Amino acid sequence: MNASPADLRSWLSARLLSLCAAETTSGQEDAGLPGLRMLLQELGATVVEQPVAPGRTNVLALWGRPKVLFSTHLDTVPPYVPPRVEGDLILGRGTCDAKGQAVAQLAAVKSLLDQGREGLAWLGVVGEETDSAGAAAALGLADHLRELRALINGEPTELKLATGQRGVQHVCLQCQGKAAHSGSPQLGHNATWPLLDWLQRLREQRRPLDPVLGPELWNLGLLQGGEALNSVPARAEAHLMARVVPGSTFLDDVRRLAPPEGAVDLRLDEPADLYPSVPGFAHAPMPFGSDAPALRALVPDRTVVLAGPGSITVAHTLEEHITLTDLEAGVDLNRRLALHFLGD
Repeated sequence: MNASPADLRSWLSARLLSLCAAETTSGQEDAGLPGLRMLLQELGATVVEQPVAPGRTNVLALWGRPKVLFSTHLDTVPPYVPPRVEGDLILGRGTCDAKGQAVAQLAAVKSLLDQGREGLAWLGVVGEETDSAGAAAALGLADHLRELRALINGEPTELKLATGQRGVQHVCLQCQGKAAHSGSPQLGHNATWPLLDWLQRLREQRRPLDPVLGPELWNLGLLQGGEALNSVPARAEAHLMARVVPGSTFLDDVRRLAPPEGAVDLRLDEPADLYPSVPGFAHAPMPFGSDAPALRALVPDRTVVLAGPGSITVAHTLEEHITLTDLEAGVDLNRRLALHFLGD
């Protein structure tokens, strides 16, 4: 982008505020289409829109015969937080996860176009925060991308390239009991106590540390039991989200530690994925998942990079933000990555 630092900051700020002004919570991503169309029209892109579901559309932008594909997601998590500027900070939902990624990527594309480069594409997908329906549907766009050399997937990685990402397992632990009046609990069987003991046994298990992907860990996201304060619960369940490393025994441990009245329901099981190193760029393990494992299938040799400005530590919080300094660095990072894969 042949612009002064002040002009670049103004461009980045205005485009990010515009994109974040639309509430695009998963399931209603099309609310952001008008602003996105205007931005892509400004950049002279050939645009392909791919309906995924009512109110949900993937967007592919093309400049020439693509060799490098930038991608990120269009949806955000609830609740919606309107954007605002405080000095160097741009705050609000999506500012770093992931509309800030889109702006940094498209600014890099603009810079390369201004230098006469082509062979670029950008893809925005729906549903990354929930069902990854957009990533699955995007594989149907492969005919537009047959000459790809690399995919650069944008997520807030603090400007480092991810070494890969841990696998994801959604495991539901269920315990059955017997209902009774709370005044006579001995006549029933409280389903919550064996579930709590089960969780405690699991907490006491040491989880492995992978030298490339970092530590395996799990989170108790939902805990449910009972129907009334004055009734002994006949059913209880816990929903766990585990970030697993290669060779994980997490699911085996869950089953091994189950009580007699316990049952295990595996709702999601995605394997870990490793990404290639790129000389001259800093790398680090990342504590989150993304659409990169699915989208890399668009690249004939599956070359993928997961990187972008901003920090995952503020994503999904009410204080989500990104700095203009980070955005500028993200533009430079994406530009250098694109030039690397274009052969310069």
